[in-house]
Amino acid sequence: MTKVSPGSGLGAPPASGPSAGAAGSLLGSRQRFTRRFFAKRAVIPASLIVAAVLVAGIFAPWLAPYDPLDQSLLDTLQGPSREHWLGTDDLGRDVLSRLIFGARIVLIAVAQALTVAVVLGVPIGLFIGYMGGWWDLLVMRVVEAVVSVPGIMVVIVIITVLGTGLTKAMIALGLLFSTAFLRLARGLVIAEREELYVRAARVVGAGTGRIVRKQILPNIAAPLIVQITLTTGAILLAEAGLSFLGLAVQPPDASWGTMLTTASRFINLHPWLALPPGIAIALVVLAVNLLGDAIRDSIGRGIGETAVLRPGAEGAAAVSAIAGHPSPGPQARADVPPDAVLVVSSLHVQFPSPRGVPLTVVSDVSLHVRAGETLGLVGESGCGKSVTAMAVLGLVPEPGAATAEAILLGGDDVSEMSRRDLEHVRGTQAAAVFQDPTTSLNPAFRIGDQLSEILRIKRGMSRSDARKRAVELLDMVGIPDAAARTRSFPHELSGGMAQRVAIARALSCEPKLLIADEPTTALDVTVQAEVLALLRDLQRELGMGMLFITHDLAVVADICDRAAVMYAGEIVEQAEVTELFANPRHPYTEGLLGAVPQTAHRGTALRSIPGVVPQPGEWPTGCRFAPRCPYATAECTAAPIASVTQDTHLFRCVRAAELTLEGAQ
Repeated sequence: MTKVSPGSGLGAPPASGPSAGAAGSLLGSRQRFTRRFFAKRAVIPASLIVAAVLVAGIFAPWLAPYDPLDQSLLDTLQGPSREHWLGTDDLGRDVLSRLIFGARIVLIAVAQALTVAVVLGVPIGLFIGYMGGWWDLLVMRVVEAVVSVPGIMVVIVIITVLGTGLTKAMIALGLLFSTAFLRLARGLVIAEREELYVRAARVVGAGTGRIVRKQILPNIAAPLIVQITLTTGAILLAEAGLSFLGLAVQPPDASWGTMLTTASRFINLHPWLALPPGIAIALVVLAVNLLGDAIRDSIGRGIGETAVLRPGAEGAAAVSAIAGHPSPGPQARADVPPDAVLVVSSLHVQFPSPRGVPLTVVSDVSLHVRAGETLGLVGESGCGKSVTAMAVLGLVPEPGAATAEAILLGGDDVSEMSRRDLEHVRGTQAAAVFQDPTTSLNPAFRIGDQLSEILRIKRGMSRSDARKRAVELLDMVGIPDAAARTRSFPHELSGGMAQRVAIARALSCEPKLLIADEPTTALDVTVQAEVLALLRDLQRELGMGMLFITHDLAVVADICDRAAVMYAGEIVEQAEVTELFANPRHPYTEGLLGAVPQTAHRGTALRSIPGVVPQPGEWPTGCRFAPRCPYATAECTAAPIASVTQDTHLFRCVRAAELTLEGAQ
């Protein structure tokens, strides 16, 4: 099939790679963390205090000068002396020894409560944050009810049920603090699930559990680590308070809380007794909080320093009634070729609106892509191109709903598949490459790990075979020194390199259809030409079909065989590229072509289309382009416009014949 203005391609990128290797970058990241962490002067003394507590708790039997339970009624309530550096209590027990053994209680209490809080709160938060829906609503109502009650009352109620004692009290504290970890994890996942690399993982067919565990959790670990340090101080205070009340550690065992209980009875007679445990509690809590602040300020997002913004909140398509724009006529539903790898018939996509009426964003879209063919999907931003592509993959953003007469991928109807079946189809039957390559790759993992993970999931390869295949894939897309690049992180690659990696990942399971969602928009002109040439070469080599989404008609002329022009959620024209450029039948297509410098006549000003694309819910009756169309008449706004097909040229315009005549003149 003849193409318009084919690009010659610029071949592979130069052999020069990033200036620093993966090992150097990782070392640099650690050095940056260390430098930032110790930038605060208070960090060193805080670290020493925490280290002292750890050493005292672990080696208490060897460090304590006396047994903490040994009594000497002849030496009660003594002040500091050579024999007893911190004095004795009301039973003549050595205060220093009890303080050291109290540090062991601190470690046990923190370990028990943190384990319960993290093990219970984080997984539930991850689950409801990613799944949403009724799970999220139900769990969060329970959590809100718990946090609305003062914490000490919640703990006392739980201890009343479980009984007193350190372990039972720490279980109660863990249950209470688990709500904080749950809410934090949920909030982080809700934000993170909108990242483009999560969508990319779903496109290649990764399951929900693997996405949450392998993709999202490493990227939200930093705030959770900070929360752990802050919760440690709160647990220490809570344990001391509960022991003071007699609900945790029970006398005669030594803990800082029970030492304060004893001191409170003799505060007037011997006030010194309250100082050692009180100062110890204050210093340790302050030190832990200072370290938490330092970690918060120092830790980065994954390996790279730069936080990136990624569009797109992905969820499973909800099911709702479709009551959208009427379907006035067929759109390329007839004469679908037998070698079509993608067939979309009468696709509608809707989202709920505050008014309760479903908001249609895509209506009655039908198209097909043949093996070895590239179909360009063209239009301004907001026309529904990306939503159409996501519907093909079963990835309509939540809470949207997609319905269609059929969405066939390799003969299988995607619209009738379960979530598990869709995960199998993604990556093997269809894959996608997105606009910004640096955000579609997970910043926390090396390139080789991201490629080999897909191969191990979808192809069942061993770890070694997957790594070998990852090197072959990078070599296939023209990345120099492919073996070394598998050890690189995404932030170490240029935009063009990262896009080549994204293409390699998409093609790792040899899909029959590649959806390229504006894959060159974020790249400069030279790199753009290289990527287009690469896609042409790979398509020729693998024989796959390609749905190429773009707003650039020059790119369409370069790489596409056919083009479908979208406006306000519907296809207004579809034809072979040569025919579309030479004989546009819709005023919107004519306007787009007139705004392209390569297609404008010399000596004439570039045309512009007045106005903007109407928002869903504000589409006019009849032709949706009529308010911006210089040819619009009353007939154009009277009723929805049916699509017409002449030969292989489809268009949706009642004045197409007049437009053709005016163009000829």
